[in-house]
Amino acid sequence: MKRIVVVTGHYGSGKTNFTAALALQLAREGKKVTVVDFDLVNPYFRTADFAEAFAEKGITLRAPDFANTNVDIPSIQFDLGGLAAEGETLLIDVGGDDDGAVALGRYSHMLNSYAETGELDMIAVVSFRRYLTRTAEEAQTYLQSIERVSRMKLTGIVNNTNLGAETTTEMIEQSVAEAQKLSQLTDLPLICTTAPETISPPQTGICPLMTLPVMVKLPW
Repeated sequence: MKRIVVVTGHYGSGKTNFTAALALQLAREGKKVTVVDFDLVNPYFRTADFAEAFAEKGITLRAPDFANTNVDIPSIQFDLGGLAAEGETLLIDVGGDDDGAVALGRYSHMLNSYAETGELDMIAVVSFRRYLTRTAEEAQTYLQSIERVSRMKLTGIVNNTNLGAETTTEMIEQSVAEAQKLSQLTDLPLICTTAPETISPPQTGICPLMTLPVMVKLPW
């Protein structure tokens, strides 16, 4: 992946867990990582919830003032353009659905300038067990909506099919064909298929396969 990675995905896709796991993996590889929690939509699952784990690994976190509080209206106190210009690895966790894409669109001119120089990837985390992305065709419609509203272009797909604690090995194996179909429909590369480390790894030779720790916990 590029130096700057924008991560988007439908509510329930596992986008935030993927972003947090990727940040920790990159930090283990010796990279200096900053994570921007740009999820202004979902009050329950935010990368800001991992502040302590990030701090232990030297990962910098920038989040709206309402993250981890009961404040409903966010106050963004960080300079996204300045963070992008620092030259370090930057992960931007964007809220799902059109509202999140609208927020991202405010910075599209600046971010697209990095895409043009080959420094930015924008990836879609997709779960084929979630409402509105159960098929490749549904997922394609969703991804087109994200691109249109954000005024940015996706560069890859992560197949993160899951049902939370009910995820099974068979479920992941069955999702691969749909993920490959989505890749063909959108002409976007399938970066990887993920599997939680809590289940037996798929035996069908899925490549590449990324094993993820389960970091996001339900708030109830």
